[in-house]
Amino acid sequence: MSTDSMCRPSDIVSPSIVVELALTDFDADQRLLAMSGVSLVVFTSVGCASCRFAREQLPRLDLDVDRLCWIDAGDNGGVVERYQVFHLPALFLVRDGEFFGALKTRLTATELNEAIGQALTRTAEELP
Repeated sequence: MSTDSMCRPSDIVSPSIVVELALTDFDADQRLLAMSGVSLVVFTSVGCASCRFAREQLPRLDLDVDRLCWIDAGDNGGVVERYQVFHLPALFLVRDGEFFGALKTRLTATELNEAIGQALTRTAEELP
């Protein structure tokens, strides 16, 4: 094991390569409006196998986003309704407080980054 100048282990790598946040009905809109950069908003649920896969894989992918924002669909019905979430996991893109819509793609780095790039060419809207 090696250490950096502050004597912290430097050969231990976090499994996540992006910042991860948990959002709720009470703070989702306020936080998304305030954050700069690109946020991938992901709705999941505890009992959903595809959601567990997304929770495990998305943080490890080299995505063109600044952060992953997780929303538990089971506990946050208000934001689920506003975003019109009908299937899980559901992914949406927000940049600098502007809404760029849903992403409908497979959960691979290549396909997600392509969908992110395409979404960012759309006309931005207000958050739902």
